[in-house]
Amino acid sequence: MKMGQTATLPCRKGGTYVTELYEWFRKFLNECPSGLITLHEFRRHFCNGTVGKESAEYAEQIFRTLDNNGDGVVDFREYVTAISMLIEGTTVEKLRWSFKLYDKDKDGAITRSEMLEIMQAVYKMSVAASLTKPNPLTAEECTNRIFLRLDKDNNAIISQDEFIEGALNDEWIREMLECDPSIVKMERPLKGHVV
Repeated sequence: MKMGQTATLPCRKGGTYVTELYEWFRKFLNECPSGLITLHEFRRHFCNGTVGKESAEYAEQIFRTLDNNGDGVVDFREYVTAISMLIEGTTVEKLRWSFKLYDKDKDGAITRSEMLEIMQAVYKMSVAASLTKPNPLTAEECTNRIFLRLDKDNNAIISQDEFIEGALNDEWIREMLECDPSIVKMERPLKGHVV
């Protein structure tokens, strides 16, 4: 989705989707009464909902990806569009969103340093949270392995097409690159717990 395009939410049959959407809206407004959330607020909610300061770098990348129009705040539409797509979207839609997460400078390509930066942030957060068994591969090794498999034209960058095609054809890469929707949920920080 390009900046400025209107997002459409996928529709489920029955009223459950409307109920879930209402719950997201209620929770978002409860946590963010202005209807907007800044990077500072998002980082605070995200870090307190995960593993504290160890997740701050990843929180910034998630926020940047959620902020579709680049105005420095995430509104409810941007937030719910991302959540909805990550839950209900096709694999290709989820991979497009993940591509935006890794493409930090938004130039349409992922460099090794962009990939490594995200891998290090995710690895640091996962280890701190004990979310996964320690990966036998380091962030650098994961990045090298992904580049070896995805950079088909050997130009030292991964295009969106290479990213999506490679992830669709390799389960390990898809699992490494897809974003889990539970990481972008809004939760009120515990009282007195400041990052």
